[in-house]
Amino acid sequence: MRFDLVARHADLFLAGTLMTLKLTVMSLAIGMLIALPVAVLRTRRVPYLDGLLRAYVFVFRGTPMLVQTYLVYYGLAQFDAVRESVLWPWLRNPFNCALIAFSLNTAAYTAEILRGALEAVSKGEVEAAEAIGMTRLQVLRRIVVPGAFRRALPQYGNEVILMLHGSTVASVITIQDILGAGRLLNGKYYLAYEGLLTAAALYLALTFLIAGVFKAVERKWLAQSSP
Repeated sequence: MRFDLVARHADLFLAGTLMTLKLTVMSLAIGMLIALPVAVLRTRRVPYLDGLLRAYVFVFRGTPMLVQTYLVYYGLAQFDAVRESVLWPWLRNPFNCALIAFSLNTAAYTAEILRGALEAVSKGEVEAAEAIGMTRLQVLRRIVVPGAFRRALPQYGNEVILMLHGSTVASVITIQDILGAGRLLNGKYYLAYEGLLTAAALYLALTFLIAGVFKAVERKWLAQSSP
């Protein structure tokens, strides 16, 4: 086992870790911005619009993220209108394509998590807020959404970890993430395990860190919400 080669290429894995974190964090942030309005609208059951939102969630939850990434990265380039548009310099960047696919994917899962949490908010809380004169928007902002986030936190923590693991898809479209760094090391020195084992260790460490952060946040929120 040549782990001395791993040590000599620590900068490669550091760059890959930063790329993985950048892609994961940005995807989760954009996904949350998409998911929250989708979840709220899903609970309103708006005619026609609800069907479109259901279709979006179904498609992105029902197809692999690898396929979605391929369709964005390779599929959009097949259309002359896309290649000739002002967006093409941006869309031909593999990072941006991965960001689009990952954000839409995590938004679909997050929207369902939030929808369930929103519907679980007690009607008594809503009625009490309305009774003291809050508008519908104030009820949503001060009562419903904070309560839903509190209920959804454990499930969303799992989604964050799954998104981190799913980001390995980025390596198949030339992005040098953690897995890409491991594969590059293995290919350069004709190794079988060292690069992949190092990548696995880094993903395990990041997962442990994320799980710890969410547990700490859950304890804090539960302490604040307890009587």
